[in-house]
Amino acid sequence: MRQTFDETTDPSFGAKHLPLVRAEMARQGLDGFLVPHEDEHQNEYLPAANDRLAWVSGFTGSAGAGVVMKDSAAVFADGRYTVQVKAQVDADQFEILSLESGVPAYLERAPRGAVIGYDPRLHSPDALASLKRAASRAGASLKAVADNPVDAAWADTRPAQPVAPVVPHEDRHAGESSASKRARIGAAIADAGADAAVLTAPTSIAWLFNVRGGDVIRSPLPLAQAIIAANGTAMLFLDPAKVTNELPGWLGDDVTLMRPDELPQALEGMKGHSVLIDPAQSSAWYFDRLELVGATVVRGADPCALPRAVKNPVEIEGSRQAHIRDGAALSRFLHWVDTVAQIELPDERQVVEALERFREETGALKDLSFDTIAGVGPNGALPHYKPVTRTLRKMERGSLLLVDGGGQYLDGTTDVTRTMAIGEPSAAQRRMFTLVLKGHIAMAVVRFPAGTTGHQLDALARLPMWMAGLDYDHGTGHGVGSYLGVHEGPQRIAKAPNAQPLLTGMILSNEPGYYREGHWGIRIETLQVVTPPEPIPGGERPMHGFEQLTFAPLDRRLIDVDLLTADERAYVDAYHAETLAKVGPLMEGEAKTWLEAQCAPL
Repeated sequence: MRQTFDETTDPSFGAKHLPLVRAEMARQGLDGFLVPHEDEHQNEYLPAANDRLAWVSGFTGSAGAGVVMKDSAAVFADGRYTVQVKAQVDADQFEILSLESGVPAYLERAPRGAVIGYDPRLHSPDALASLKRAASRAGASLKAVADNPVDAAWADTRPAQPVAPVVPHEDRHAGESSASKRARIGAAIADAGADAAVLTAPTSIAWLFNVRGGDVIRSPLPLAQAIIAANGTAMLFLDPAKVTNELPGWLGDDVTLMRPDELPQALEGMKGHSVLIDPAQSSAWYFDRLELVGATVVRGADPCALPRAVKNPVEIEGSRQAHIRDGAALSRFLHWVDTVAQIELPDERQVVEALERFREETGALKDLSFDTIAGVGPNGALPHYKPVTRTLRKMERGSLLLVDGGGQYLDGTTDVTRTMAIGEPSAAQRRMFTLVLKGHIAMAVVRFPAGTTGHQLDALARLPMWMAGLDYDHGTGHGVGSYLGVHEGPQRIAKAPNAQPLLTGMILSNEPGYYREGHWGIRIETLQVVTPPEPIPGGERPMHGFEQLTFAPLDRRLIDVDLLTADERAYVDAYHAETLAKVGPLMEGEAKTWLEAQCAPL
């Protein structure tokens, strides 16, 4: 299933490419060049052909950036990849910096008069604006280039662009026809005062046309662009090699298939028209092109983003079934951890392979939903650590194992984290696990009125730790797609302000954690869907809530029952009873007996 650069890459891999890039920069008269992780579609996960940052630096994380100057270079990675970036990047050639500290801050150090190039196909206007301001403060300037120096240097060894077949995603899984969706989106475009919209996000294109592909690792997405008119007709720009025999008939007469090289001409046809396009999602190249041909650019959110996030009843039921299937696979894995692995003490890579094997045995797995995170002891204290050769640890008694993974199934996308004791847990481990569990329960049972945002709920999951003087440095919840991306906006639960209210049908994760640096980490994650507002006896306003989707047992050895209230104990018992009822029928033998013991009342 792996499609990108191997994460065991030697640090010399990226460093040896720097002279080639600098030669191309010199040819174009550039003093520097920006290398974002994102590609032309602003993807989080990339096909190998678009993983420019990995080729230049060796860093393969899903969030990062790079800057190459004539005499220096820097790689930026977020807190999920602290260990990985150091293992993959040559520190003698690259300054390794935090993505949180930001590329703009680095550009403010640029030499006065420096000309720093950027590829307008790879940066959204919103992101580009802050970079331009930073360079200006240093007395430097950014220059759009038509010939990307990385692409030119990479030309001889660059993988071919993916051409995975694009196939129908049947209405029995999608829950709504493409024609119906296009009518809805067309009306939204008209309401925004536009004649048409340009779509560049693969997730929006897959959702709108009810198709799926295989161009993007860990997500069933086709790389494509589309222009949809306010009347619901559309042009879909797709490599002919991806077009299967059934696709034209599936799309229907109101969708015109076109080649990607016909896109510039189609944009020229927008002259005199108002065109909606998302400045946070689509690249600057589209804005530049539309303005050049005389179109009126209407800046606004991708019109598919919110409808895609609000799942219909068919998608919700599909997610329920996917999670039951996935929960059985995960429960078999947890049984393996609690029995075989406790004796054999495998390393983290072997743990990852075991979990993937159990998911594959469902016979329904299409791909993982992201590269599995498995951290033993100190590695578990890195919230999104992924096992790489230089940092592999074996399971060790007295420590904790944190495993975060998920699957892509035709009927849903899963993402779940469980933390397990290796041997007998300490009192400190049990206390911290239980504090995390209390926050997790608070987010699972909360009721909230219409208009409430995830930002307003976030503190509930943190309160038990805040009262103990503790916290965690990642969000509490992210949106999840329906056989699409495992990270989906616009909804989220986090400290950072977010104006999007939580709406009925939105799927989000619930994943508080605690990380004791140098020792171990704890995270408990399930997915849950926002339920319709309902009255509460004695209340005055109907309230939304959450329905749990993920079912897999918690490690009982890590729960300090004395720290739970009666209501919290009742929640754990009810959750385990539901887990046994839904997942148990798919289990057998010793694994089922183990599950029954794990799900017994506290």
